[in-house]
Formats: sequence, C-alpha cells, structure tokens
Amino acid sequence: MKLTSFWTDNYPRPADLLVAAELPSEVDVAIIGGGYTGLSAARTLAKKGVSVAVLERETIGYGASSRNGGITGSGLKKGAPATFKTYGEKLGRELWQASLDALALVKELVEVEGIDCDFQQNGDLCVAYKPSHYEGFKQWSAWYENNLGHTLRLIPPLELRSEIGSDVFYGGMAGEHGAGLHPAKLVFGLTEVAARNGAILCENAAVTRIEKGERGFTLHTARGAIQAKEVLVATNGYTDMLVKGLKPRVLPVGSYIILTEPLTEELQKEICPHGRMFYDSKWFLNYFRLTPDGRFLWGGRTNLSTNLDLNESIRILQPQMVHTFPQLAGIPVTHSWTGKLGVTFDLMPHIGRLDGIHYALGHGGHGLHTALYLGREVAQILTGEKSSSPFAEIPHPTYFFYRNRTWFLPFAAMFYRIKGWLS
Repeated sequence: MKLTSFWTDNYPRPADLLVAAELPSEVDVAIIGGGYTGLSAARTLAKKGVSVAVLERETIGYGASSRNGGITGSGLKKGAPATFKTYGEKLGRELWQASLDALALVKELVEVEGIDCDFQQNGDLCVAYKPSHYEGFKQWSAWYENNLGHTLRLIPPLELRSEIGSDVFYGGMAGEHGAGLHPAKLVFGLTEVAARNGAILCENAAVTRIEKGERGFTLHTARGAIQAKEVLVATNGYTDMLVKGLKPRVLPVGSYIILTEPLTEELQKEICPHGRMFYDSKWFLNYFRLTPDGRFLWGGRTNLSTNLDLNESIRILQPQMVHTFPQLAGIPVTHSWTGKLGVTFDLMPHIGRLDGIHYALGHGGHGLHTALYLGREVAQILTGEKSSSPFAEIPHPTYFFYRNRTWFLPFAAMFYRIKGWLS
C-alpha cells in the first residue's frame, strides 16, 4: 500500500526534464505555479518569443496536475443550462464553445506537440444514482440537443449492463467527448514542450513577496529575486495569501482516489466494456475508470476537507467501490492519494487581475482541460492576440465569511449530503 499518487509511481519524472539550475534575474512574464495552467501559459508565451519563467514552490507538476483521475472531456463544472440561465445565451454559448476548444487543446498537445500520455477518447457515461436522476437525464439531454445540437444518448436501466458491469444504477447518459489519459505523462510532456520553446522552469522557488514598481514587479523567492513586467498566479487549489484579495476567490477542496492492482482482462471487459470514463449523479459524486495498465481507479470527495487521513479515505472509498462493483471484493488496493481542487463560489473558472497581477483559477474538478485552456487564454491576452475572454467577463463573487480559513466546509458538506438524500 502506497500513500502516494500512482501516476508518478508509474511514470517517474524523466531524468532529462529541462528545469533551470538558476533563477533568471529578469523576464517579461513570471508565472507562479508549475501545473497545467502555468505550463500551458508558459508554452503559449514562449512560442510568441516572450521571455517567461515558471516559479514552482515544490517540483513541477507536484499538485493536482499529477494527482487527478486522468478524466477529461467538454463542459464546465457549472453545466451549460445553468450558464445560459446565469449569463444569457450569448455568453453561455461562448462558454460552451470554450469548453470544446479546451478539449481540442488537449488533443493538440497529443497530436501536434507529440505528448504521449495514453490519450483515449471512448466517451463517458454518467450513471443515475436514483430513479429520479434518470428522469433528470431526460430533461438534460433534451436541453443539450435543442439548444446546442449536442447529443447525449440515454441508456435505459434494462440496457445499462451493456455499458457498465454494475447493477446498482438506474440508467445512464453517454457522451462522445469523454476521454482518459495519464496525468503525469501529460504534465511532464507539457514541461518538456514549454522548456523546448524557451520557457525557464524553476523549482523550489516559492514566492514569498511581490513588490510593485514603476517597471513592473519584483518577486522575492526562496532562490532569490526576479524582475518581471507581468505576473500570472496559476495556483488554483494551492492558492495562499501571497496576493491580497486572491485567496477569498478560490476554495481548496480535497479529492481522494484509491487504486487496485491490475485486473484480469476478463474483469476489465466486464466492468468497462467500451473503455468509457464513468461518474455518477450524486452531489458528492464518485468518478471511476480503468487505467491504461488495467487497474481500477475510484475517486470522490469523501468530505470537502483537504487533510483527511489517506487510510481513512480507503475505509470510506473502498466500500463504495465494492458496493458498486461486488466483483472487486478481495482485489487489493495498492494506492491511496489526494490532491486539492480549486472551487469558486459560482462554480466557474475565472481569469482576472488584482493590483496589476493576473490570475487564472477555479476549475472545480474539470481542470484537466479548463486549466490548460485558461493558461493559454490568459497568455494570449498578455501577448495581445486576444483582447479578452469569457472567463474574464463574468463576475467573480466573494463572500464576507471567507478570507483564509475554510471553517464552513463541514457545514457545506452536510448541506450537500442532505441535498443528495432529497434529490
């Protein structure tokens, strides 16, 4: 049993990864955070000839970029019906198209940049936890067809066994956009692409203070000071109090994963006959999939905290997994790990600026594609290729009761559990 991410155990950091030995004295853009958002921004900027340094507190890809479930697709945490209702049809359509463009960016990294990250696009399946949820699927799929021309195929309860090796659900809704990949291979591959194009990647370079001056900013780090004309904070669920006013805009939420030893080919085919990515319809949802080497991954929120003991996480998640798939009883769990999501109060990703410092964060568990996209988007704004972004146009709400400590999360967890019981 290992209490570390399987992905970096399975694919350790390449020995020839291009990380800077020294901190540069000056760059055009300094990016704080060496995950998907920061690396995607660095790649875009470097390709345009902008001098850029990525400053990572730990090691490149240390956070959720190498710890997530490796599930991607289209859409945002806040679904398209809700974005249409909140922001209007015009902006709602822009946000939907942005999510499609985000998936296209993942494919671009694989097909154009040559990042081999075990990308497989076999669609996804949302399974109904209750009969009422399947009735909701009917309305949901009709809305997408009527308003966006996007087809979500309903799977009636009696046909569900052809899609998933479980008898506990009440129907499903299949989409064509869902895809799976290997997160560590993606983040290390993106690192190599950014470095190859001229980005300077600096590890163990925690930024402790930022001073604003006439010519830009001075960033004081654990490895010395660096001057930059522009600064981008790309720390998502790992955002701290470095930039005044930024922490209250994003909540760190824990997501937890367990993983089994490799399954037999027969069992893999029974559980996942079409290679889909799975998630259920609960408010406290579970997501699950087969890994490229045939292990079974089961993830979920368990609670909203970021510090749940990982052995306790197994005691919560494994019974859920076995209840859903009794055929996995007795299959050893080999890994248990966690990573921090960045969630906003409106469940939307955001691009913004505070006291001249840019930020891009708030992916809400959909960061595998949206983080890459927002990184590119804010970089294109910095280079002048774009004048704005829909993620910069929407308001970014904060509330008086949250400045640093997420003391209210246990109450929020209780609220969502009750909401789930009543749904």
